[in-house]
Amino acid sequence: MRTTIFSQIAGIVLMLLLGSGLQLSAQDNESFFTVSGVVKDSHTNKKLNYVNVTVPGTNIGTVTNADGEFTLKIKYTLHAKEVEFSHLGYLNYRFEVSGDVVGTTILLAPSAKLLQEITVRPDNPHQLVAQAIDRIGDNYSKTPTLFSAFYRETVQKGKRYIQVAEAVIDVYKSRYDESIGRDRVRIFKGRKLLAPQKNDTLAVKLMGGPYFAVLLDVVKNPDILLDKETLSMYDFTMEDPVSINNRLQYVISFKPAVTVPYALYYGRYYIDRETLAFTQIAFNLDMSDLNKATEVMLVKKPAGLHFKPYEFSFLVTYKQQNGVSYLNYIRSEASFKCDWKRRLFSSKYNVVSEMVMTDREDQGANPFPFKESFTKNEAFSDKVSAFFDPDFWGAYNIIEPTESLDAAVTKLKKAALTNSKIQK
Repeated sequence: MRTTIFSQIAGIVLMLLLGSGLQLSAQDNESFFTVSGVVKDSHTNKKLNYVNVTVPGTNIGTVTNADGEFTLKIKYTLHAKEVEFSHLGYLNYRFEVSGDVVGTTILLAPSAKLLQEITVRPDNPHQLVAQAIDRIGDNYSKTPTLFSAFYRETVQKGKRYIQVAEAVIDVYKSRYDESIGRDRVRIFKGRKLLAPQKNDTLAVKLMGGPYFAVLLDVVKNPDILLDKETLSMYDFTMEDPVSINNRLQYVISFKPAVTVPYALYYGRYYIDRETLAFTQIAFNLDMSDLNKATEVMLVKKPAGLHFKPYEFSFLVTYKQQNGVSYLNYIRSEASFKCDWKRRLFSSKYNVVSEMVMTDREDQGANPFPFKESFTKNEAFSDKVSAFFDPDFWGAYNIIEPTESLDAAVTKLKKAALTNSKIQK
């Protein structure tokens, strides 16, 4: 069983390079307005990342970026009157809209008063997790679902971005009582930028790309963390409760309790107090044994290259609507160092992938053909083309790039154009 888990979670492939659905095809032409701004803590003025931004009563949404910034494109045909903001540990907030809103500041209030309602805390967190696993069939979609999603991959060498790839994708999710192997992903439109410098010949590829992200649907893929047979491998602790989407959550931390031949994980489960649905799962690969961690992270590397892992972290969130929980946002981040034998300096890399579900169709969702599907053996950056069009996304919702990423894209565009002219 663990071999299967490794094949699903393992992602990073190092190789030498030469240096240099819900298919909304008509959406680009639809009339829409845009709401953009930044979300902050009302008490500390701190910018809040990964805040859910949605149109109430619809399946349209996105999340804030690491700088707390967001952009949401809303079709006029939805007749939307409000945009709702929800975040871990904060009260929901609704913002009235009627047309374009640019540069607004949204202040979210911590949900301390709401948490006072919890008077009883379970004394057996292990049993609570097991009960939540038993309720998966009741809490998650019993019918196939078709999502439109936005996916982005970035690779940094030191502090410098050397690769950016992103796409609008279609994601078919089968029923939650079916194998995750039935889920499919295809690219609708995408783009990439690669640094052309020769000293960036050592590139990093995340195999599987958006398909790898879908496999991180921990509730649908229980072998990762929710297999009841392996719960005994972990110690569980009840933490202070929090609020998500104005709903009280049990928080249960976990860490390895045994030593086994493979790396385990540590992290936190967030479980809805009323329904026992998993609302959010944040976890990290245990790095106490670097050899075990490397087996999970690394598929292959060039001869003579030394690989040292630092971190492999994951965040998986679900959004409840009409009593059903749906996959909402997935983020993974890997940090590691590479150095060549007989070379003085080594390079630290940081690989981040994130996917947000931006629209959903529940009725009559059918899988698209396998020949159109993205596979776990493909590298995402090999499947999309270079980009220069500033209006590439049109009416599609995306995760707003951070200020640092926006600046990096500008630099990479200039470098790519310069390199193209030199080659001509």
